[in-house]
Amino acid sequence: MTTSPFYQGIQYFKEDLPHFTEYGTESAIAPNQTAITSPTDKKAVYQTLLAADALRYLTLHTTATKQSGHPGGFASIADAIAALVMLGHKNLITEVGHHAPGFYSTVFLDQSLEKMGIYTVEDMGNRFREMHGLLGHLSGQIPGLLNPAGPLGQGQHFAMAGAKLHPNTLFPVTIGDGGLGEPYIMSSFGHFNTAYPQATNFLPILVWNGYSQEHHSMVSTKTNEEMIAYWEGNGFKEIILVNAKDYDDSNQSGEYVDSTKFSFAKRLEFTQAILEATDRAAKSALGGTLTVLIVKQLKGAGVHKTGSKSHNLYPGDSLDKDYIVSALQERALSKEAWELVRSNFARANGGPNVEVAVTEKELPLPDLGTLPLTEYAVGGDKKVSTTAMGELVVHVGKQDPNFIVTNADGNAASGINNINIGLKILHPTTDETYFQQPQGQVYEPLSEDACAGLAVAQALFGARSLWCSYESFAINGLPIWQTVTQAMAELRRETPSTITLFTAGALEQGRNGWTHQRPEIENYFAGMMRNGNVFPLFPCDANSTQACYEWALGTKNKGVTITVSKSPLPIHTTFDQTREALFKGGVILHESEGSKKVVFAVIGDMTLIPVFEAAKALEAEGIGVRIVSVINPRRLYRPTDVAWETCTAKDGNFLDDAGFEVLFGGDALIGVTGGTSGMLEPIMLRSNVKRDTFAWKRGETTASAGELMAFNGLTAEALTARAKGLL
Repeated sequence: MTTSPFYQGIQYFKEDLPHFTEYGTESAIAPNQTAITSPTDKKAVYQTLLAADALRYLTLHTTATKQSGHPGGFASIADAIAALVMLGHKNLITEVGHHAPGFYSTVFLDQSLEKMGIYTVEDMGNRFREMHGLLGHLSGQIPGLLNPAGPLGQGQHFAMAGAKLHPNTLFPVTIGDGGLGEPYIMSSFGHFNTAYPQATNFLPILVWNGYSQEHHSMVSTKTNEEMIAYWEGNGFKEIILVNAKDYDDSNQSGEYVDSTKFSFAKRLEFTQAILEATDRAAKSALGGTLTVLIVKQLKGAGVHKTGSKSHNLYPGDSLDKDYIVSALQERALSKEAWELVRSNFARANGGPNVEVAVTEKELPLPDLGTLPLTEYAVGGDKKVSTTAMGELVVHVGKQDPNFIVTNADGNAASGINNINIGLKILHPTTDETYFQQPQGQVYEPLSEDACAGLAVAQALFGARSLWCSYESFAINGLPIWQTVTQAMAELRRETPSTITLFTAGALEQGRNGWTHQRPEIENYFAGMMRNGNVFPLFPCDANSTQACYEWALGTKNKGVTITVSKSPLPIHTTFDQTREALFKGGVILHESEGSKKVVFAVIGDMTLIPVFEAAKALEAEGIGVRIVSVINPRRLYRPTDVAWETCTAKDGNFLDDAGFEVLFGGDALIGVTGGTSGMLEPIMLRSNVKRDTFAWKRGETTASAGELMAFNGLTAEALTARAKGLL
């Protein structure tokens, strides 16, 4: 706590502001109210203008404090953000990570940042871009902010998930015109609206400022009519465009102008237009119409530079630089105006965002009851792992109406058509042949980004989900999964883990060739294991798969990937064996004694086939063999290898040295995986015996999994020869 005024650190104040005595003597948001009474109220318009200038001032001040960060993009949309707050809509989302300092300024003004010890403007500058402070891009740990933002083209998923889970709340999402061309933004809107036509309570706000990070945006050449037609062509029914140039009385050249250079009267007129348009857009979106608000204003409006030159600050762009000083002096408010803005922001939507935003409390989850697990006999008939897990997924969906399964139109091809049958594909056309209906829980866009996006956004917002994909194609949805798992690691609340089911691994895709054989995603997960909250699981059979999903459902704030085959395969384990392996990392499937001991550490299910064959050959020569199915490799790191201590929902369980020796101690160790070798790192890191790895090399068109394994050197003969060589 501090006794200093919140504006401590501000260098420049104005003694008098025009019309302040007329429109600024009392807050436009009255005590015990959550929004202004009318967007045409002159007092509300005036105070919205003050709020926009306050946001610009704080954004530039904070970034200049560190001579780093991005003020320009947010500056061009500050008027609309101010309008949203004044209208009581503070569940704010962005697709643009570079808008972070502006969003920090917003939740600073509403007092949310006090939760992390930021009470003054000076505090905010000191904590910007510092560890445990305000990151350069939005993360999961900032009080009052709903979503992480870094890679472009992701934020719309959070807005849509929020809209689905909270039907009566508006979720505005700012979208940069530089990022509008990023993959999948518009297609994800289109599929979501087709699937959930009633969930229109998200509001894209296009920041049409003419520039991206280093050059003109690619949509800067569109006319107003073309931009409207673009959104209409993508299914939007209400397109509201506010063009700053329509209010320009300062003779600025070009299609994109800076409203802060207008006369004060025209600034008020422009602000009122923004306020009215934002109110109209919000009511339209909440009223059932797919709506977009487009604000056309020059990038960098009201800060130190314009265009792409305003995008970021460089060393030397400090608080005492002449053009920074000049810009801050232009935007300066009186102390009374600062107090006025802050009182409005704190009252809007019922209080500081840290208290009222939908993500600031856990979403209630229905109890799942008893999972319908089916334990198959070890050594009995072969079973399909994905199908066995599908039965559990259907149960989850029937118990939890918010639960969704996302897949790029491939459940049936992955052996999980039982999910489609039980939960139904979400589609406006009812067709029993394809198990589809408007009330389904299986969300099937063809875009992996859209599949991953809605699934992980829903998990971050507190609801259960499952993203299903072919392992080969999941890479296209990984960026947002990675963003969310990192956010979950540092989130200030618990939330269901984001769970995936990756099927049809490279070894099963022989006939489709290298286009379908891309297991490199396993290297991503291998690297992410060190984050502390990422758990790639590799069940070895249908029993194991069920136990893995059972465990994943009980976890919080983790990224859990389950990778299995869709082919019928032998049953090697009981439920209890996998439950133990989930705690210890692996389970011994086979052990024999001999003159010396070879240990096979095997990741995957199909890869066990040549390993068991190699064991027979070695045992025939008197060599002992131990086969270990590695189900949860993250457990096999040492505690110091992984950043688990800093995670929400900490998981510090690691196999100790004695336990590691029980599983992997011997005279020689061979790691075997049908995927990439990175996943074997924790084993190779700790083992002190002679060791080697067999892993995926490259794809090829083959007639069978065995032929493809042979192409990659994964044969019983090669394993046998290498084991003998090590011995």
